[in-house]
Amino acid sequence: MMDNLRYKLTKFMQGRYGVDNLSRFLLWILIALIIFTTFVRFPLGRILEVVLLIVLYYRIFSKNISKRYRENEQFLRLQSRFLSFFKNFRSNMSQLRDYHIYKCPHCNQRIRIPRGKGHIMVRCPSCGYEFHKKS
Repeated sequence: MMDNLRYKLTKFMQGRYGVDNLSRFLLWILIALIIFTTFVRFPLGRILEVVLLIVLYYRIFSKNISKRYRENEQFLRLQSRFLSFFKNFRSNMSQLRDYHIYKCPHCNQRIRIPRGKGHIMVRCPSCGYEFHKKS
């Protein structure tokens, strides 16, 4: 009986988009919203839950695979940009202890100078422009 049910579900899902990263993200947002509206009285919460659930099911059962794929790609690009901001922030904060980070006034290239060297002339490795900075 379970094999028959699994076969019918597999047959139903053929040609449909299924679950991707954006769908998983929407599912987690939906779960968080359900928990939030359980404890906090939020008049639009139930409406948002239903709308989010409809969007989630629409994406999963959609037969327009190319459009859902493009939506997921946009989400992944946005997610990557968001996560890289925090990774870069953490890396920059650890470097600030040992280095000054300046931008070249000519080409805006970021240049890392060790701290404690006094007043020095900095040469941009990208454009060769020299400028005076305190390290």
